[in-house]
Amino acid sequence: MDQPDGMDTLLHLDHVDRTFWMGEVPVRVLTGVDLRIRDGELLSIVGPSGSGKTTILNLIGGLDQPSSGHVWFRGRDLGAETESGLTQYRRAHVGFVFQFYNLVPNLTARENVMVAAELSDTPLEVDGVLGRVGLSDRGAHFPSQLSGGEQQRVAIARAVVKNPTLLLCDEPTGALDLPTGRTVLRILADLNRELGKTVIIITHNAALSRVADRVVRLGSGTVRAIEANAVPQPPEEIVW
Repeated sequence: MDQPDGMDTLLHLDHVDRTFWMGEVPVRVLTGVDLRIRDGELLSIVGPSGSGKTTILNLIGGLDQPSSGHVWFRGRDLGAETESGLTQYRRAHVGFVFQFYNLVPNLTARENVMVAAELSDTPLEVDGVLGRVGLSDRGAHFPSQLSGGEQQRVAIARAVVKNPTLLLCDEPTGALDLPTGRTVLRILADLNRELGKTVIIITHNAALSRVADRVVRLGSGTVRAIEANAVPQPPEEIVW
């Protein structure tokens, strides 16, 4: 397998199709998707609603399997894994950040992060991760006592504390205002640059793609273009 630009390929979607069935009617959501994701890059996958973004996230994250083609993770064919194998893959290698924070309401911020740490064999230190997302003084607060931006930062800490290889972010700024969204993007960019995490931001908002090393543009279930940002834009300068 060729390695682009001297960097290792972490994931390879190899001519992937994904078809769902509505009764007896097949609905093809992805067609012939071929995409290599580099170890340690910040990648943005951009496209309108219905373009296949969430389906790609589910395939990369081990939540779904292709109808045809292969999803390779460091030479491991995720499409051939059992449910227990996919569960192990998600626990060991994937952290998820969603638009809606999905925090456990009766646990404090710190406890929400601790629960995730307990799922990992190699977790990061809980208080250190809370400090990295700027919540050292908010760990004893419940989600209802936190702003939306603070809740999203707890969600990021919860994903990162497992020490995953890959951080999958589905519309991570979708429920946030501009200043708070920029803060979240800065945290994600720093996790990528400073900790070497592979970060994938999946969004309909093309402005967010400017922070990424590369941008994958989807349309109607196919990859329409892959573009490189020679100089990614600082999150503080992004406007949407």
